[in-house]
Amino acid sequence: MTRSTCLGTAERLVASHCELGEGPGWTPATTTLPARVRWLNILAGELHHAAADGSDHVITQLARRTSYAALTLEGDYLLVGEGMLSRWNPETGAVEDVMPFEADAMPATRSNDARVDTHGSLWLSSMGCNAETGAGSLYRLHRGKLCKLMDGLTIPNALCFSPDGRFAYFTDTVTGQVMRWPLDADGWPLKSAGEGSASEGAAGEYNAPEVWADLQDCGGGPDGAVIDADGHMWIALWGAGRVARLDHDGKEIAHAALPVSQPSCPLFGGEGLSTLYITTAHEGMATPDHAAGDGDLFALDLSAHGFKGLAEPPLVLG
Repeated sequence: MTRSTCLGTAERLVASHCELGEGPGWTPATTTLPARVRWLNILAGELHHAAADGSDHVITQLARRTSYAALTLEGDYLLVGEGMLSRWNPETGAVEDVMPFEADAMPATRSNDARVDTHGSLWLSSMGCNAETGAGSLYRLHRGKLCKLMDGLTIPNALCFSPDGRFAYFTDTVTGQVMRWPLDADGWPLKSAGEGSASEGAAGEYNAPEVWADLQDCGGGPDGAVIDADGHMWIALWGAGRVARLDHDGKEIAHAALPVSQPSCPLFGGEGLSTLYITTAHEGMATPDHAAGDGDLFALDLSAHGFKGLAEPPLVLG
């Protein structure tokens, strides 16, 4: 197992008791709403919001299992849900369906990881409801058009992007490897010369991604990830009780520890984007330890180390 510098142990911030906490995001303050951290309890169809310090915890019950809430340019959210993408207005609570998402595959698949890229487009994934081998796919929602990028995945996770927009990263958790995918100037995976516009391609026509980080011996499965202001990746290691910081070569150089074993996804938020928020889960546990915080939201202030995150690009739908 890789040994690296421990930056500290994250503390429980919100006792949210999520079976599968996932999809954290940071919503900056507006003229009507304060800055807040948001996350999902996928299997329960719950959208959670809380203040930066964990206070004012609010749970919104959604109509379907939902894995991500992308903040749009207009200030509402695109919900990545089981069988449907929909828009949610945080001020009125109104929900409007936008387009089906693998609705023809229900109830065999559900949505999983998602992240907005540097172009304001949403990358999102699906997986089998019971993690069936090869049932998952990877998509990009660009200006209202949904395009499949890859299929044959099992648990697609760790969607994130280099600060300059030249690379996308993802993992199929069961492989223990993080992949890097070179992108063109419009944010699409590169294609071989003479194959036409990448945006017009179907799954299987893009150049294959390359193995960037091998985490098979890290003690856990690579799950959700985020890129910091230095271009380094922070990736949750499901089962290992830590979030690893990987350098530009994919090597673990530091980590944040947790008192629970199943971290699912990290996020930078708070003042100066220097707090690392971490969702966790108690999915699959015979006897979850709620006293320790299985399924809760954790946080670690990294300002003393000089680490900070990047602001999330808003999703551009039109």
